Order: sequence, then C-alpha cells, then structure tokens
Amino acid sequence: MRGGIMLRRLGCFEWAAVAGTVAVLWSGGVSAETGSDLVAPGAKVVKLAGGFRFTEGPACDAEGNVYFSDIPTNRTYVWSVDGKLTVFRENTGGGNGLYFDAQGNLLVCEGKARRVTSVAPDGTVTVLADRYQGKRFNSPNDLWIDLRGGVYFTDPRYGRQDGLELDGFHVYYLTPDRRKVIRVIDDLVKPNGIVGTADGRLLYVADAGDNKIYRYRIQPDGALADKTLFAPQGSDGMTLDERGNLYLTKGTVAVYSPAGEKILDIK
Repeated sequence: MRGGIMLRRLGCFEWAAVAGTVAVLWSGGVSAETGSDLVAPGAKVVKLAGGFRFTEGPACDAEGNVYFSDIPTNRTYVWSVDGKLTVFRENTGGGNGLYFDAQGNLLVCEGKARRVTSVAPDGTVTVLADRYQGKRFNSPNDLWIDLRGGVYFTDPRYGRQDGLELDGFHVYYLTPDRRKVIRVIDDLVKPNGIVGTADGRLLYVADAGDNKIYRYRIQPDGALADKTLFAPQGSDGMTLDERGNLYLTKGTVAVYSPAGEKILDIK
C-alpha cells in the first residue's frame, strides 16, 4: 500500500480478489472507522479488471507480480508490475488459495482436485498432498507456509457434499520435508482463511461456519496450542501487515490490531 503499511502477504498494495473483480487499494477515498495512518490519505479502491466468475487467493511473488485464481474457469492469472494481465496456468483443478514458497514455487489449494500442489516457475506441477490417513481431502481452500517450509492448510467443502471421505472439516500441516500430513485443528465448523505472523509464532484461522477468528501459538513441531478467540467475525482470505494488524475480508476489509481491537473498516 503506497504511502501506508506494507502487507506481509501481498507486498506493497492491498489487493482484493472478490467475485468477478480484482481490485487494489490505491492513492486517491476510503471509508474508514478511524483516522488511522494505515491507509494513505485520500486512498480509494480501484477496479483493475473484471469479467471473472469467482476470484480468490491473491499472492505476490518476489518481483511484486500478483497471482490470483478464477475458480470456475480453472485458471490462475497474473497481474504484472507493469499492469498487464495474463493467464499463468490453465486446468488448475479448481485452484483456490495460493502462496509462494522461498524457492519461488507457487503452492495451490486445488479444491476440485482435492489436493495441494506446487507449481514451479517453469510450470511443472507436483502433488504435495491429497490424502490424510489414506482418505482424500474434502476441498483444500487456503494455505500459509511457515519459516521452515511447512504448510498449514484448511480443508472445508462448499457446495455439493457427496464423496466426502474424512470425518469433518479440519486444518492440516504438511511437514517441511513434505512427507507427512498432520491434523492440527479438528474442532472448527468450517475453517477457511489462514495466515501466520512473520516471526512464525502465531497462526490465525477463520471459522467461516461460525463467524469467528481464532489465534493459536505455533509449537516447534508444527502443532498448535493456546486457542484464543481473536475476533467475532468470519473471513475468507486474510493477511497481516508489518505491525501485526490482521486484515479480514467479509463484505468489507476489516482491520484488527494485534490486541484484537477493530481499528479500520475499508468499504
């Protein structure tokens, strides 16, 4: 966000991928609850592109290019730093949440294909995980990579409920060696958005089925402890800025301080 606070997940601007539209918070009127310095004076939301069917999962690479999913069309698009929109990948298996790892690979929650994959810069696709204890995932939705390279991801299911093999909607951790999947949360209604702090100590998870945000302490082995209700609202995607403020997306972009106080509402 030029003139404001840098978001950890999406680089210098606050991107929003909402149904059929890609938007960015740019210099120019934002409706906010407070006079916070998080947003540049006079900033406004600008529509960059439209015509999509259901956009999701914006993720920024090391150069500042922003990738996002259009789930129904099975495509991943990239909005380049020079303002060009191109298709990065076709046949994404219902690609949803995206996140870049330290090696520049794009990790994808493929909801329709029921798996988590890694897409190399040359386009090579590797399946990282598609089962837990021999049973297929429901529909991986969103993910976050920790400092060691381990992957936390949510696994709800929206729409048709046929063909489910697992006993509910849970959160999983793929170990840094990418060899083992561990269930780390099993008591949420429908986990969706997920993001961790830059120091790797805290993890935030949105329970879209119960309209709540929970915070956990990350343990050395990737397990989670000290579940705490953080915010009384749900969210789809989430991100954090350099101050540790949490940005939630549900109708507006709501910003919560690390103490759990709502400090801004971008409308």
